[in-house]
Amino acid sequence: MTTRTTRPGLALFLLAFSQFLTMVDYNIVYVALPHIGTGLDFPSQYLQWVVSAYAVGFGGFLLLGGRMVDYLGAKRIYLTGLVIYAVSSLIGGFAPVSAVLVAARLLQGLGGALLFPAVLALIATSFEEGPQRNKAFAMWGMAGSVGLAGGAILGGVLTSLISWRAVFFVSVVFVAIIMALSPAGIRPDSEQIRAHGFDLKAAVLVTAGVSLIVFALAAGPRMGWTNGIPMTALLVGAVLIALFFLTESRTANPLIPLRLLSNRALAVAMAVLFIFQTGLEGAYYVFTTYVQPVLGYSAMQAGLAFLPVTLASMIGSGKLAPSFMERYGMRITLSAGMIINGLGIGLTAAVMVTDGSFLMLLPGSVIWGIGGGLVFVSVFASAGSGVAPESQGVAAAMASTSQQVGGAVGLAVLVAIANSFFTGSYATAPVADIATGLRTAGLIAAGLLVLGGLAALLLKKDRPEPAVSAPLDAAELREPETAKR
Repeated sequence: MTTRTTRPGLALFLLAFSQFLTMVDYNIVYVALPHIGTGLDFPSQYLQWVVSAYAVGFGGFLLLGGRMVDYLGAKRIYLTGLVIYAVSSLIGGFAPVSAVLVAARLLQGLGGALLFPAVLALIATSFEEGPQRNKAFAMWGMAGSVGLAGGAILGGVLTSLISWRAVFFVSVVFVAIIMALSPAGIRPDSEQIRAHGFDLKAAVLVTAGVSLIVFALAAGPRMGWTNGIPMTALLVGAVLIALFFLTESRTANPLIPLRLLSNRALAVAMAVLFIFQTGLEGAYYVFTTYVQPVLGYSAMQAGLAFLPVTLASMIGSGKLAPSFMERYGMRITLSAGMIINGLGIGLTAAVMVTDGSFLMLLPGSVIWGIGGGLVFVSVFASAGSGVAPESQGVAAAMASTSQQVGGAVGLAVLVAIANSFFTGSYATAPVADIATGLRTAGLIAAGLLVLGGLAALLLKKDRPEPAVSAPLDAAELREPETAKR
């Protein structure tokens, strides 16, 4: 049952701002990486772990975070995630050596894994399904799109004007603002508490399994797939995931109610999100790498180059997505968004030549941003459609876990493709070879996104699906009315 918030405007601002926080930390460190490497004497071959550690923590703990939201309360987990974010950001900002910084990013990812499903659950249970919730998701999606694209801008400006350490300290400021306003804006958790906890063994299995898979995908391109470490991690992770599903099929209190997979909207959303993030993560890497080694941009210039994508994303998610979903439904909106996003990235990649310019990148960047904004709103609105309130947290986590694994796959595969066109480092390789590799990787990412747009048509034509959740008995919940669900 939806519990409306008494201050919807403030609640939506805080939830959107929280989404901006989790998304901005994906990309805020990208343009700061060279400065981090110099400042901490970080070997270049391991520098990517400043990015990848966040993905490992985020992706590995999402399912556990989602179920904690459902069992312990969305607001409790929301505030816990914010505290972890603040602490980890402080550690990262003051990190004296590279190992401490990577550990801080891992912890930051854990904070995001708690915060992300809590925010989605709060939106799903605070706003009525239909136009009201669509508008809430539009604001949330716009904040996420701005965070993804704007993280590079903010990172470049802070690094150039202050220091690379400022990209961590700024998160502490953001958290302080959210925490100060949360008591008045975020609805309290219901007194309905589940009497039985979820399966701890399953939680350990899936957290370890997903973390190892994301680690392997992130480490493979850097260490080489013939290296035993990434291959072992990938195999062990796959075995742990298989054991997890075996355990879930036999427990009365599953971490993931397997019946949720019968929700077609959620299943398709997970598949589309996997493809979306596969293409998008590679595209961000390609774009950032092209404007620096090839075009010779500074950190600030590289960050500002993302401004057209950011502004277009705001239009796509904040203005176009709500009207598209109301007029055409989530199915058409999601499919069109994926195809537009792919065409924009393809057009951007096609002009990545040695004598390129910002103006050549501009048309594709705008189309890229508009499509991404449409996707980000409609795909998560689809993932929560027809899911019962008591399973909203884990449904959001399932969708986002698919997204995180897709991002790790995209970064691993597309970076390997880009780097296969030259030998040595970006500093020594011929610029023409670097550009060719990046252009090829970008075009492949674009093709994947277009295929994902066709896959989105597998969604049923828009009509509310019956709420799907795990079967509950009267003893599992304290309130009889909830148990009847």
